[in-house]
Amino acid sequence: MTATTTAPLAATPTRTVRQPSARLRAWATRAPLLPALVFMIVVTQLPFVATLVISFFDWNALYPKARRFTGLDNYRQVLTDAGLRHSVWTTVLLTAAVVLASLVLGLALALLLDRRFRGRGIVRTLLIAPFLVVPVAAALLWKHVLYNPEYGLLNGLLHYVGGPQPDWVSRTPLLAVEASLVWQWTPFMMLILLAGLQSRDQQQIEAARVDGASDWQIFRHLTLPHLRRYLELGALLGSIYIVQNFDAVFTITSGGLGTANLPYTVYQSFYQAHENGLASAAGVLVVIGSIVIATFALRVVSSLFREEVSRA
Repeated sequence: MTATTTAPLAATPTRTVRQPSARLRAWATRAPLLPALVFMIVVTQLPFVATLVISFFDWNALYPKARRFTGLDNYRQVLTDAGLRHSVWTTVLLTAAVVLASLVLGLALALLLDRRFRGRGIVRTLLIAPFLVVPVAAALLWKHVLYNPEYGLLNGLLHYVGGPQPDWVSRTPLLAVEASLVWQWTPFMMLILLAGLQSRDQQQIEAARVDGASDWQIFRHLTLPHLRRYLELGALLGSIYIVQNFDAVFTITSGGLGTANLPYTVYQSFYQAHENGLASAAGVLVVIGSIVIATFALRVVSSLFREEVSRA
């Protein structure tokens, strides 16, 4: 009887698979965004850096060899020159008037559209339409179709009732620019505030009605506090655009009659006076003001998101 011996099986080595580190996974997630990031830096940040460098030079395009470093002289001139200081004040006045008027009208329209009535969808579409018009086309529409003293619609209505025939642009130039911008930006404010109205707690409103609260009391004590964040967001986003607005001023008044805001002054300094350094300094100030407003806008947006997450 022969005994068979079995050789022990050799242990197969186990291969350990290394898990990618958290940093590697993070880079793998962000890698598809790198081309867009590089493109954004090349298109936006590099020109801004170049503008910032030019703003420290006395640089006239007609005499390129005479440029010299002047430090903060261009910024000092922007803030102390009477004409440039007036353009800064015009920018502030134009922005405040347009934003406030757009918010008030947008709130009134949002309250109207928050009610149910026949044809609400058509009315909403018609009210949104002005915001979709190209800014230059909107300014041309107001300048020629409405403001023209000979064939404009406003003077046509006044002629029908036997009223005067004023030249609106020359008599009230800043108001003419403001009216065109209010017409175009009221739908934007209306959409933001309508979203806020539709996010209200309906049970709370019904409870207030059961307790005998009037519509004004509900609006004052419930609706308006709820819309505070949305009002802030609309004001900040509208201010970012109006501060940089160029189309309406250039098209309606060509910067004349005291309507030249800071963006138009930048254009005037760069393309007409050929003062590259001065125009760059004014442009940098516009960008800084827009960044300050945008920072507050982002905080408002983040607070709105936190409120919505807490409700969910």
